[in-house]
Amino acid sequence: MRHERVPLTVRRSVVVISDWVEDGDAAWPELQPPPNYANGPAASEPVDVVGSYLERLPLALVAAGIVEQAEIWHHWRGAGPSPFRRETAVLGRRGFRLDGDAAPFASTAMEAFIRRYGAPHILIVYGLGVAPSVLELCANSIILYNSIDAPALRVPPECSALFDLVLTGAQWQSDAVVARHPGMATAILPVGPDFAAIDQFRPLGTAKDVDLIYVAAAQPYKRHDILFDALARLPRDVRALCVFGYGEMADDLRRDAAERNLSVEFVGPPGVGIDAVNQLMNRARFGVVCGVDDGAPAILTEYMLAGLPVLANAALSCGLQYILPETGITATAEGFGDAIMTLRDTAATYDPRAAVLDHWTWPHSVRRLGEIIAAIHDSKQ
Repeated sequence: MRHERVPLTVRRSVVVISDWVEDGDAAWPELQPPPNYANGPAASEPVDVVGSYLERLPLALVAAGIVEQAEIWHHWRGAGPSPFRRETAVLGRRGFRLDGDAAPFASTAMEAFIRRYGAPHILIVYGLGVAPSVLELCANSIILYNSIDAPALRVPPECSALFDLVLTGAQWQSDAVVARHPGMATAILPVGPDFAAIDQFRPLGTAKDVDLIYVAAAQPYKRHDILFDALARLPRDVRALCVFGYGEMADDLRRDAAERNLSVEFVGPPGVGIDAVNQLMNRARFGVVCGVDDGAPAILTEYMLAGLPVLANAALSCGLQYILPETGITATAEGFGDAIMTLRDTAATYDPRAAVLDHWTWPHSVRRLGEIIAAIHDSKQ
């Protein structure tokens, strides 16, 4: 049976469907009537590729001339009609009411919008994904997927079969995709670290008053326990800074550090803005990534752009390709304490920012992605 296919928008467009759910109206202070996203204003100035992994990839596609207009779509639990907020001349943000809480997420409102205004030329789906009915409407689009976290595919086969390209964080993820869908295109091009903004994180030349920083959600998979266990074995003059954007474990982690008399300073939740995070990074000599069952976190190259070498867990599922002799070191959980002391003494000898500028900022990555998208486009004609 042939599924419904919606024509593409007239103006070349990209839509990112986020991997998380907006909970209410408070996140949308400027509600506007939802316009046709294909007819938004054209960019009159160079596009600034900034923001989180949600914004940087679509903005990179606009900056590279691959598309003209970008939107980020959120699953919405708020009241009232689908809200919209224009953030820049080329970027808008829109919410669609969920039909239910089960993933992959279904939204009748989203489907109606696509039918009315057209499918985007490029659709990028993150995380727990959307219902197959949304993907089928966008069958004329080029559909990309990135799970963000460690599993290569966090969606059922009836969804993943409709993808044209899966962006992965490691070769084992690409292998897992091809094992489920032989012949499917993959690229080790994780959206967080590989689409880094050039100056969003940068050295400030300010004083280093802590030894290390860990910017990570207060959630179990970020494995703060590995850091705290290491700190418990080290002299108490080793100082750490933990920054939480969100997470349910923040109070427990504060309590644990206090009970063990660890020298840890905490910030958040709630999270702070990007400039504030950059200032916090600049207080530290190096950054740490403690997780195991984690995707390739954007913080890897964000630390490096701020001038910080990185100590990463040697068991990190995705992202160890960013740890080079000039960018940092890895250590097992058992060896984390010794590695902390090593980097405490040697952090100034690394040159991580130069490595990121040479390999992983968005201009490098969008050039490669653009070539892959062009090949997929040609194959679908």
